[in-house]
Amino acid sequence: MAVEELQSIIKRCQILEEHDFKEEDFGLFQLAGQRCIEDGHINQLLEIIQDEKNKTIIKSMGWNLVGPVVRCLLRGREEDKREECFLIFDLLVKLCNPKELLLGLLELIEEPSGKQISQIILLLLQPLQTVIQKLPNNKAYSVGLALSTLWSQLSLLPVPHSEEQIQADDYGLCQCCKALIEFTKPFVEEVISDKENKENAKLKDELLKFCFKGLKCPLLTAQFLEQSEDVGNDPFRCFASEIIGFLSKIGHPVPQIILNHGRKKRTWDYLEFEEEEDKQLAESVASLTYLVFVQGIGIDQLPMVLSPSYLLQLNMEHIEVFLQRTEQSVYSKGLELLETSLLRLEDNSLCYQYLEIKSFLAVPQGLVKVMTLCPIETLRKKGLSMLQLFIDKLDSQGKYTLFRCLLNTSNHSGVEAFVIQNIKNQIDLSFKKTYNKWFAGAQLISLLDLVLSLPEGAETDLLQNSDRIMASLNLLRYLVIKDNEDDNQTGLWTELGKIENNFLKPLHIGLNMSKAHYEAEIKNSQQNNQVASMCKGVCSVTVGGEEIPTMPPEMQLKVLHSALFTFDLIESVLARVEELIEIKSKSTSEENVGIK
Repeated sequence: MAVEELQSIIKRCQILEEHDFKEEDFGLFQLAGQRCIEDGHINQLLEIIQDEKNKTIIKSMGWNLVGPVVRCLLRGREEDKREECFLIFDLLVKLCNPKELLLGLLELIEEPSGKQISQIILLLLQPLQTVIQKLPNNKAYSVGLALSTLWSQLSLLPVPHSEEQIQADDYGLCQCCKALIEFTKPFVEEVISDKENKENAKLKDELLKFCFKGLKCPLLTAQFLEQSEDVGNDPFRCFASEIIGFLSKIGHPVPQIILNHGRKKRTWDYLEFEEEEDKQLAESVASLTYLVFVQGIGIDQLPMVLSPSYLLQLNMEHIEVFLQRTEQSVYSKGLELLETSLLRLEDNSLCYQYLEIKSFLAVPQGLVKVMTLCPIETLRKKGLSMLQLFIDKLDSQGKYTLFRCLLNTSNHSGVEAFVIQNIKNQIDLSFKKTYNKWFAGAQLISLLDLVLSLPEGAETDLLQNSDRIMASLNLLRYLVIKDNEDDNQTGLWTELGKIENNFLKPLHIGLNMSKAHYEAEIKNSQQNNQVASMCKGVCSVTVGGEEIPTMPPEMQLKVLHSALFTFDLIESVLARVEELIEIKSKSTSEENVGIK
């Protein structure tokens, strides 16, 4: 029935000129053709399309059959039917109006979701390339539209990270990346072959946009396999190499992009990116920088005369971009790029003036976020080691400036303890080697004002700030031992009264209050053990106005006793510090009396 309907429509249209075809004819043709496919009359449909007498009709109306044919191919019918469907599809691509066919193919690419995205892209890329090459004009616009549609769909696919996921390629992203490169190559060659052609200039701009998009997705989040002799096994490395190769061929080599990024006038500003695209551009260039400096792809294009400090300055903006993202695969790249950049520098060689550049302070603060918020222990440790490496590269004034910044902004006891330990190390170097004005005298006293204080006085949560408090006490103990009152190299003894009022006395009061509170909680918890056992062995305890998460009574007691132990430890170090101050002060007084 469907075949007869189709033949009837065709017979009626054969006597008409192409411009006389009505909208009703298009609809009836599509409906009858679709029913032929659904009813399995694919061979008869193929014969109708192959008939030379129907060439004009197929040219005008045939593109309406592309959707039903493609869906039939994706359903995976019997092998002989699939072969006939492929023959029909090839004929439609060959005979139909390329403009209408282009829009039809792009609509089909936009339809699917999940694993079907890669299936339809892999099926349609070659026909899509053929159709675009047949277009008589506006090829640049068509290429841009196609690449944008393809990228939008590919960006929905999850990026595989492990070697096993990459090899399995469950969602087909790796295959699509390879196919997308083959799709793009003829258009890149077209730009190269005729650079003076205005249409090719527009085509070059569309290709540049595509390269930037490819650098962002999938390459920004993609993980690369360990470098080996057989780099062909890594689909993302191959994709990255091809993208960087495209950039060079269309007149935007790596040095031009990396060295120009961030300037007021960039070489691609005329492209008029959409606002969101321009926002994403920073991530694309950051991705490119990682590929060049960490993965070594295209690094041979960079001039060898660039100094390590200049390269660090170039990369810090990109490292900041990486660290602003929340994906572990992305900010791990920021850590790798930072390490690669810093290892080129000599220790203590990075001038403090670099900290006037926004990214040079933003990156350490980003590292603090990694150290404190990342759920992966290896990355937290990596963040810590990178912060230490960055500190090591700064000159004395740079270290001093960064320490002040981190103490004021980190809001994390462990990070503050880390900074205080670094301050102690710098003071120690000043004692043992060359006198350093930034870690002695007036400059040091200004820094100690931040270190030897309690954020909220006696009301400070000592348990939450225990790391910082212990580090501060240890620093103070070191200073009392190392610096004699007569020498007063650090300025400590001049400021001792202020330190006692702002730090030691409030700490005493805070310890007494905290210990009393926790001892009362332990007593209450022990008294309520019987009630807790009646409630299936679970109880709750409130400390500092906040309820400790529900846990067995034994665990609650263990937590409370652990807090008391921390307070006892702080108290013992505090007592030792005060004892040393008294001994040193008494000794100095006796010496002065002896001199008189």
